[in-house]
Amino acid sequence: MTIPAGQDPLTPLPGFNFHVEIALGLYNRVRDTTGDDGGSVPRTVITGAFSEVTGLEASMEPKVIRAGGENYRVYQRPGPVSFSTVMLKRGIVTSRHLWAWWSLFSGSGGLNGAWGSEGRADVSIFLIRPTIASAPSAPDAPADGSPASTGSSREAVVGWRLSYAMPVKFRVGDLNASSDEIAIEELHLAHEGLHAQVPS
Repeated sequence: MTIPAGQDPLTPLPGFNFHVEIALGLYNRVRDTTGDDGGSVPRTVITGAFSEVTGLEASMEPKVIRAGGENYRVYQRPGPVSFSTVMLKRGIVTSRHLWAWWSLFSGSGGLNGAWGSEGRADVSIFLIRPTIASAPSAPDAPADGSPASTGSSREAVVGWRLSYAMPVKFRVGDLNASSDEIAIEELHLAHEGLHAQVPS
């Protein structure tokens, strides 16, 4: 069977394997008091894996122009673009980086807010494609693709970047003594642009 021209023959990527990266260099005042230094040294990495990302959306409201005498046609022209609030979810860990970043804007940490450029961050989300890498050959190594002969690695293949993001909502999921579910915390982000990103 011949694939028609214009169709993508590549296999779609699953949505459960992804990586979130927050550029902490833009808000170096974030301090995590759960560390060994008691928060005296600003952190450069947000720890803890995210389990869900929603709101990667950009929409444009077109401008409708009607011309006299053309009752069965309207002209569509580009209009302003808006971006949805992005929600990050993760299991609660001892690190308080997300709360510390939220505190810069809410003033809950006695900072009276930090809404300037020093508090903003670029956030990157990458889809990951697991790959199989061959291990060095050995005389007694099996050749059937078993773990003894191959190793797995992770490769970022598609990405998006939120520019100039800031937290606008922090939420802790419901706590229930009769449930065995993991405690979840959420951080909602407003941003000034959604961009496609090529993994480096």
